[in-house]
Amino acid sequence: MELVSSTRVFGGWHKRYRHASTSTGTPMTFAIYLPPQAADGERVPVLYWLSGLTCTDENFATKAGAQRVAAELGLALVMPDTSPRGDGVADTDGYDLGQGAGFYVNATQAPWAEHYRMYDYVVDELPALVEAHFPVTQQRAISGHSMGGHGALMIALRNPGRYRSVSAFAPIVNPSAVPWGQKAFAAYLGEDRSSWLSYDSCHQLEIAVERLPMLVDQGEQDGFMPEQLQPDVLARVARQHDWPLTLRRQPGYDHSYYFIASFIEDHLRFHAHHLAA
Repeated sequence: MELVSSTRVFGGWHKRYRHASTSTGTPMTFAIYLPPQAADGERVPVLYWLSGLTCTDENFATKAGAQRVAAELGLALVMPDTSPRGDGVADTDGYDLGQGAGFYVNATQAPWAEHYRMYDYVVDELPALVEAHFPVTQQRAISGHSMGGHGALMIALRNPGRYRSVSAFAPIVNPSAVPWGQKAFAAYLGEDRSSWLSYDSCHQLEIAVERLPMLVDQGEQDGFMPEQLQPDVLARVARQHDWPLTLRRQPGYDHSYYFIASFIEDHLRFHAHHLAA
């Protein structure tokens, strides 16, 4: 791994690394926040954060204000990029497909299949790298925003026993049925919609074998909510399957990082509680 930068914050260290990914076949960048406890020799649990459309590893780190609480709780934060990048990586002019919009799937269709394997990267390669090189435990939680909220919910539901808890801000909960997801899935996975269901959180909740704790926050003034996010669909499926979902609707809040910054402390404390259980 190549160290890109190292910054002291709240007694810990925020570090950015670049490495050659076997999943994507490209250089990948990720960031890790190591709280003060890790510097003192303690191995700490990890929260993986998945960001949304157009984001990199830097958005959450610079806008959410998560490091203060993570330092208090002794919680490492790992923040990957949202897609493979580079001159030889397929892309489009739109913000919702291609670089910056990997949707955390393993693409099967040309030209995307060569590099867009973000599911494998997040689930297998990145945790193995983090656990081999940093003072962390195998106690993991996962969270994310919008496209990253979709990724966090879907990945946690598909991998029983891997995560202690999952949360999301304004997630795309039913991507098979909304424009953002349909555009991405058709391009990355093809027109056979049955193949989409393995990456659809609502479908995965219906067939999940593990009842892990789940917290979702949704701003009521989020302009994407009616067409793209549809939290009511997730709530209905959760009720039907007696799922331990806490869905909080936050009056006046939108889709921005102001919303995330307002409630990230709640999410970090939620995960710390379950990571310590």
